[in-house]
Amino acid sequence: MAIPSMREMLEAGVHFGHKASRWNPKMAPFIFTQRDKIHIFDLAQTVEMLEKACNFLEKIAKEGKTILFVGTKKQASSIIKREAERCGMPYISERWLGGMLTNFKTIRARIKYFKELESRDLENLTKKEKARLLTEKNKLRQIFEGIKDLNDLPDALFVVDIIREETAVREANRLKIPVVALVDSNNSPNLVDYIIPGNDDAIGSIKIIAQSVTNAIIEGGGGKAKKIEEVKQESEEKKIVSKPIKETKEKVKKVSKVAEATEVSKIENKKEAKKTEIKEKKIRNRKNLKRLKKNQK
Repeated sequence: MAIPSMREMLEAGVHFGHKASRWNPKMAPFIFTQRDKIHIFDLAQTVEMLEKACNFLEKIAKEGKTILFVGTKKQASSIIKREAERCGMPYISERWLGGMLTNFKTIRARIKYFKELESRDLENLTKKEKARLLTEKNKLRQIFEGIKDLNDLPDALFVVDIIREETAVREANRLKIPVVALVDSNNSPNLVDYIIPGNDDAIGSIKIIAQSVTNAIIEGGGGKAKKIEEVKQESEEKKIVSKPIKETKEKVKKVSKVAEATEVSKIENKKEAKKTEIKEKKIRNRKNLKRLKKNQK
């Protein structure tokens, strides 16, 4: 199992903690130094503890157990979703619903309803009812999309930012579900079973740690592993599906612009014709006046 080197972690920004004024003293054993009032992690310990966490995840993946990925903050959301999909594990990347673990029976009922809603044909409904159900489906998708195939409680959690995901961590603790987490210098490691000390705010740091965790699970043969290329291909396919709609809209816009230009051209031609007609009338009137004057003489 390949664990990133200290140099790779350094380049990803894993070593940066929070300002010293915001630190949690319980993280002192993992701090190497302080630079410009910012704590710097001891990356030798980070490498060691990441390896320990990955060994644990690889072991339980070999046993066919489930690891739930949790990370709802902006920097972590897309990474958590992608890496969980890559190793075929469930994930929560948008919002943690209170009771997700401790009230799993109710959550499972909601997941069942969401699945029914997804497969339901909405074409024969009224516009109002259809709009209401689509709104509800989109809201439920945000919460349950990553766990719709989760039939039982997970056997472990991988968490990014234990302060933001405190509810998830406490629920796991209550049910004695092991927690593996990326823990920053402002966090308390007390609620975490497998601590990975490091920066939980930088995208590069979250990415390198999450990828290591995913690789360990894949090596353990857990979930329905997908290659990064397959995950990318799926997202590309989704883009391709929406592309014809965009192209159609562009064509409609172009056609409407051409029609608009033609209409403007017609109006301008009419205006020019009107002006020419008025000029010709004026010329005719002048000629008629001259003739009248000559006749009077």
